[in-house]
Amino acid sequence: MRKNSPLHLPVTVLILSLFTFNLGCGSGSQSQSVNHTQNPLVAEYEGYTSCGGAVSVEFGPDTSYGRRTAWYPTAGAGPTSILVAGMQASTTYHMAQQSQCGTSVTTSADITFTTGALPSNMPFPTLTIARPNPSASSPENPGIELVDVISANDNLMQAFFIDRNGNPIWYYPMAYPYSPETIKFLPNGHLIFSLVSGPDSLLREVDLAGNTIREMDISVLAQKVQAAGFDFVPANMHHDLLPLPNGHLIVLVNFTKDVSNVTGYPGVVPMLGDGLIDLDQNWNPVWGWNAFDWLDVNRHLNGLPDWTHSNALQYTADGNILISMRHQSWILKLDYNNGTGSGNILWHLGYQGDFTLTQNGAVTTDPALWFSFQHFPSIISQDGQQITLAVWDNGDNRVLDNNGDVCQEVPPPAPDACYSRPVIFNVDEATMMANINWTDPLPWFGIWGGSINQLENGNVEFDLNAPLVPPASGVASQVQEVTQTATPQVVWQMQISPVNQTAYRAYRVPSLYPGITWQF
Repeated sequence: MRKNSPLHLPVTVLILSLFTFNLGCGSGSQSQSVNHTQNPLVAEYEGYTSCGGAVSVEFGPDTSYGRRTAWYPTAGAGPTSILVAGMQASTTYHMAQQSQCGTSVTTSADITFTTGALPSNMPFPTLTIARPNPSASSPENPGIELVDVISANDNLMQAFFIDRNGNPIWYYPMAYPYSPETIKFLPNGHLIFSLVSGPDSLLREVDLAGNTIREMDISVLAQKVQAAGFDFVPANMHHDLLPLPNGHLIVLVNFTKDVSNVTGYPGVVPMLGDGLIDLDQNWNPVWGWNAFDWLDVNRHLNGLPDWTHSNALQYTADGNILISMRHQSWILKLDYNNGTGSGNILWHLGYQGDFTLTQNGAVTTDPALWFSFQHFPSIISQDGQQITLAVWDNGDNRVLDNNGDVCQEVPPPAPDACYSRPVIFNVDEATMMANINWTDPLPWFGIWGGSINQLENGNVEFDLNAPLVPPASGVASQVQEVTQTATPQVVWQMQISPVNQTAYRAYRVPSLYPGITWQF
C-alpha cells in the first residue's frame, strides 16, 4: 500500500473549493481542498486527519459517491494527499474523505471537483459497446477495462482505461514513437510500462497523475547485466514484464546470437532469442535465463531470425515462471524457485510438448486441438499440481493433422482456414495430462495480439485483435465477455475502430486501486 508522500506535485494547481470540517478522531477543524494535476482526469485531494490510522476518498457524480480509492495509512495527525482517479472528462464529481481511527470511521464534508477535457490533439479510437445477451445467472462482471492500443498513428492515445460504457476514465499520453507493449499495476498502486520504439525500449514507473517515479532504458539495463556477468546482453525489452510479490520485476528481453549449421540455414545465421532478467527492488539484475541455453535451435516454426518471440509471463504459486513462446507454439514452465532456481525447463505445454491432451476426459491425438502461436496465458487457479490456465489461441500455423499440414490464412469457413479461440485447460503436472475444460471456436482469425481472462463471476473475457476479416466493417479489435457454457452467450462487447488502432491487449481489472473493486 502506497504511503503518503510528496510525489504527486501537480503541474498546474487549481484550488476549486475550500471547506472547513471536523474529521472526528480528536478535536479541531481543518481545511480540505482538491486540485488539478497534469492529467485532467485525475485530482489531488488534500485533507487532514487528527490521528494515526487510514484514509480513503470516496467519489462519484453525486453524494452517493459509488467509487473509492484505496485506504492509505497515516502515521499521525496532519495533512493527507491522495490521487483520485477513475473519472470521466468534463464532469463534476463529489468527493469526501473517510478517516479510520481504530474502529471509528468518520466522513468529511462534501467537496466538488470538475475534470478537464480530453486533449484534442490525442484522439481516442472509437469504442462501440453492446450487451447482446444480458444474463441473470451470469451477470456482467464488475470492474473497468484496460485498453492497450498499438498504432503507427503518432497522435493516438495508446494506453487508457474505460468504464464499461466506453467512457475513458484514465489515460497515459505516449510520446511518439513509443508504444506501450505492457501496462501493469504495482503493489504500491503505481503503474509500470514497458515502452518500445524500434531498437529502443525502457521501463517506466508512473503514479496515477502520470508523474514519472523512475525509469530505465535498455542501454542502462545492458550495462548492469554485463557488470553482473550474465551470459547474454539484452538488445531490447519487449512484450511483457512481471511484477513479483517480493517487489522484484521479471523483464522479458531479446538479443541476437550467431549460430552455425541450423537446420535449413547452412553456415552462420543470426538468431533472435529471448531472455529473462530478474530485477530486485532497486532494478539491479540478480537472476537471468537464456533461451539458447535450454532450447533446440533447430525448432523454428516461423523461420529465422525471429526464433522464439515470447510474449507473456506468469508467476506460479510454487514460485516458478510460465513463459509463452509464440514462435515455438509452447508455454514453458521454468525453474525460477523465487530467484534460486536453475532455469531448467520443467515442462513444455503444447503440440509436441510433454503433455497428453484430453478433451472431456478422453485422450485425443488431434493436433488441431492444441493452441498455436498463442498469446496471454493467464493462470485462473493453482491447487498443488493442478493448474487451470486460460490461453488466447491465435491459431496461426495451426497443425491440422498428423501429416503436419497447417492452416491457411484465408477467411473462415474454408475447411483449412486458420481460426482463433479462447480456451481453458486443466494442466495436471502429476499425470502430465492437459484437459480442454472449455473453448469457444470463433468464426474469425485474429492474426496477432489478444488476451483472455476468466472473470470473478466465471465468465470469460477475450480480445480478438487484428482479425483477417473483421466481425463488422472497420473493426480493428473486438472484446467480448461471454458465459463459460457449452453455447457461450455474449454478455458484454466492445468493438474498436478504425482498423489501424488495434487493441494488443484489452481486459477487465477491478479498479485503478489495489484491493478495490468498482461495481460500475
